[in-house]
Amino acid sequence: MKTDTNVTTVRTTKMTPREWQKKLIKEDEITKYLDNQGKDFIDEEAIEETIQRNNRASPDRIREIIKSAYNIKLMDNEDVAALLSVTDPAVKEEVFAAAREIKTKVYDNRVVTFAPLYCGSKCVNRCTYCGFRCDNEAIDRRVLTMDEIEVEARVLACTIGHKRLVLVYGEHPETDADYIAESMKRVYAIKEKVRNGVGEIRRVNINAAPLPIRDLVKLHEAGIGTYQVFQETYHRPTYRSVHPEGTLKGNYRWRLYALHRAMDAGIDDVAVGTLFGLYDWKFEVMGLVAHARDLEKRFGLGPHTVSVPRLEPAAGIDFSWVKHRVSDEDFRYLIAVIRLAIPYAGLIVTNREKPDMIRSVIKMCTQRDADTRVGIGAYTEAFPETDAPQNAESSFGAESSDKADDGGQKEEIQQFLLGDTRSLDAIIRELASMGHIVSFCTAGYRCGRTGKKIMDALESGREGCFCKLNAVLTFQEWLEDFASPETKRIGDEIINKEMKEIRARVPQDFTPELVEHLEKARARILAGERDLYF
Repeated sequence: MKTDTNVTTVRTTKMTPREWQKKLIKEDEITKYLDNQGKDFIDEEAIEETIQRNNRASPDRIREIIKSAYNIKLMDNEDVAALLSVTDPAVKEEVFAAAREIKTKVYDNRVVTFAPLYCGSKCVNRCTYCGFRCDNEAIDRRVLTMDEIEVEARVLACTIGHKRLVLVYGEHPETDADYIAESMKRVYAIKEKVRNGVGEIRRVNINAAPLPIRDLVKLHEAGIGTYQVFQETYHRPTYRSVHPEGTLKGNYRWRLYALHRAMDAGIDDVAVGTLFGLYDWKFEVMGLVAHARDLEKRFGLGPHTVSVPRLEPAAGIDFSWVKHRVSDEDFRYLIAVIRLAIPYAGLIVTNREKPDMIRSVIKMCTQRDADTRVGIGAYTEAFPETDAPQNAESSFGAESSDKADDGGQKEEIQQFLLGDTRSLDAIIRELASMGHIVSFCTAGYRCGRTGKKIMDALESGREGCFCKLNAVLTFQEWLEDFASPETKRIGDEIINKEMKEIRARVPQDFTPELVEHLEKARARILAGERDLYF
C-alpha cells in the first residue's frame, strides 16, 4: 500500500458530543430560511388536506397530469396528490409507462453506478430505526484513519472499478468537517495502474451530518460532489418519536435546511431523500416535492438526486413499532410518481432492495449502487490482500444469480442489511443485457455543467446528448480495465448499439464532426488512453 508518511492518519478530539452539537447548530442559520411568520415549508395540515382533496381524481385528469409531466417541470402539489390517489391498475400502468418514457427523455437509457464507503460508525444520535444509534450495544464502533480510508477506496477504485463513491459518516465529533475534507482529499489522490488503464475516483459525494455554512464551505473547497442529507421523515410527530430530543438529529429544522445552507456555501449539487416506512408514503412523497419546490424558489434549482430507501432490518433494532411499512406495489408506484413529479432529478434505488425489485424499477431510475458493503472496513475484508489482482471477483460473487451468498454481511459492523449483494461485474452484465448502458461519467461536473446549468440542460434534453457520448467512453474504459470476459462481450455489444444510434441521430442531435470525434476518442481509449470526455 502506498501512503504518505507525512500525513496524519489518526485524528483525536477532546470535544464531547454535547459540546460538538452546541458548536454545530446555528439558530440564525435556521431562522434565515423561515417565512415572515416564522414557519418552514412543511405545512402538515395543508399536505394532508391536499391529499384528501384529490383522493378521487378521474382517469381523464390523471392523463392530463401525465401529459404535462413531459414538460420536465416540477409538478404542482394538487397534481402530485392526484397521482397518489390512483388505484385503478390500468391507469397506474399509464403512470408507469410515462415514468419510463420521461426517464428516457431526460437521461436516455443510462444507469450510473456507485458505491458507499462507510468511514465511521460512531454517532451521537439515538434514531430508533438505525443500527448505528449510539446506545445500540450490538454494533462495534470504529472511525477509520485516513490510511484505512485510502485502503478501502483503493479496493473500490482499483479492484472493483468504481469511479464514484458516497462517503458516509456517523454524526459524531470525530467525523467533523475537517475529517470529512481530509478524507475526500485522500480518496481523490488515488491513481494507480490497473489492467489497461488507471484506477481512480472522479466523484466523491458526501452523506454526513447537517453542517453550518462555515463547515460546508470547507467541503466545497475540498471538492465535494453531491451533498446528501435525508430528512428521513417530513412528518413532525413521527420525526420526534424516532429522533429523541436532545440529540443532534432531534432538531427537525436544523436538518430540514441542511441543503439550503449547502447552496449558500456554494455547493450546487444536493440530494434529498426520505426513509419510506416511518410514516405514510403518500405524505412523504408530498414532503419531497415540497422540499424540491423550496430549493427551486430560493436558489433557482432543485435537488440533483432523490433517494428512496425503505426501512431494513439492523442488528439490535426492534421494528415492532413500525406501522407504515411500504408494500412492494406501493414502492414501485411511489417511484413512478416521483419520476413524474420531479422529472429533472436523478432517481436512486439502492441495494437495500432485492434484485427483482431493482429490476422492476430501474427503467424509471438513473442510479444504483453495486458491490456494496455498509460496514466499517468491509471492503478491505473482502479483498484482504492490497495487491489483489484487478477485476478480481468480489466475495459477493460475480454471477447474476439472485441466489448469491450474503456477501459476508456482518450485522455487528453494518448499519442495515442489504438485499442485493452481487458484484459490480454481475450487475453491469445484467444491466447491459436489459439494454442499459452503464455510465461512469463525471464530465459534466468537471466541465462546470452543475447547478442551474445542468438543470437547464436536463429540462431541454441537451444534457442527454453530452451524457450519451460520455457514457460510451467511460463504459468502454471500464470494460477494458475491469470486466470479466462475458461482461466485456455483452458490454461491447451495447456500446456498438449505442454508436449505431448516435450515427442515426445525425444531424438532429449530433454533427458529423462530433461523431467523428467520438469514434477517435473511443479508439484512443482502446489504445490505452483514459479520462477522455465531452
